Amino acid sequence: MRAADAASCAAAVASVPGAKFLAGGSNLVDLMKEDVERPTRLVDIRQLPLRQIQRTRAGLSVGALATNTETANHPLIRENYPLLTQAIVAGASGQLRNMATNGGNLLQRTRCNYFYDTATPCNKREPGTGCGAREGLNRIHAVLGWSEACVATYPGDMANALYALDANVRVRATDGRERLIPMADFHRLPGDTPQRDNNLAHGELILAIELPVSSAEFARNSHYLKVRDRTSYAFAMVAVAAALQIDGGTIRQARVVLGSVAHKPWRSAEAEAMLIGRRANVETFDRAAKAALRDARPLAHNAYKVELGQRSIVRALVRAAKLA
Repeated sequence: MRAADAASCAAAVASVPGAKFLAGGSNLVDLMKEDVERPTRLVDIRQLPLRQIQRTRAGLSVGALATNTETANHPLIRENYPLLTQAIVAGASGQLRNMATNGGNLLQRTRCNYFYDTATPCNKREPGTGCGAREGLNRIHAVLGWSEACVATYPGDMANALYALDANVRVRATDGRERLIPMADFHRLPGDTPQRDNNLAHGELILAIELPVSSAEFARNSHYLKVRDRTSYAFAMVAVAAALQIDGGTIRQARVVLGSVAHKPWRSAEAEAMLIGRRANVETFDRAAKAALRDARPLAHNAYKVELGQRSIVRALVRAAKLA
């Protein structure tokens, strides 16, 4: 169905268990084709006026229905938040970025093979059935934050940059009120409820992504690095969103976010603590990288992610600091 405004869209989803919003459909439609998702109702929200990208007093508001292409190429994004442009361009293909919306990008689901294969057990797809990847083929799976119930990873790129930029997600609740969710609190670790990817209530509608002015200070010293099996149209084995504020060679602020190593983008407080107040050089970056993966718990087939993650952090920080 197609609703006329945000209120009726939210009500149409909230009133029906299993209902879903439909925007670009680049992930949801694929999941429906694979019989992974079986929505009881689809509510088309593409007509809602949520495509604006505009300045606000707090920084920049990026509409939930703006496409990834529109967002990555917008002059305000490219000039003030180049890390976000880099991350978006690293994802998918040009054709998919033309269709995919920002809100849908945040909500994309894992690319775990067991999640997509309905003949295998998966607690995320069918709670209580088990985790096929836990003892199975787990080369692409998590090394941080996983639980006995789920070892899947969040596959997106855009969200990694948004974590580094201290973004907020503005949503419309089912009672009509709006609330801001810090990106750090948007996605969830699996725990014993891996079927829940995020902290949205059923029927809550993403309106916009809010970027603070302060994050623009990282514009000159940021870099997004995505390491994958092939250079195009592939999900990351490890990704790093790195941003630094450097004054006279000393790091005053730092953001280090790892992608494809956990059930959500993984911001490393340990790495950031090793960077702040220290000189911007390879030795500092190496210590920070080791701290970031110190608590990693690799599975049978993904121990490579620990060293790869460390090397990727160093490389991303070197490029962010303009040392290479």
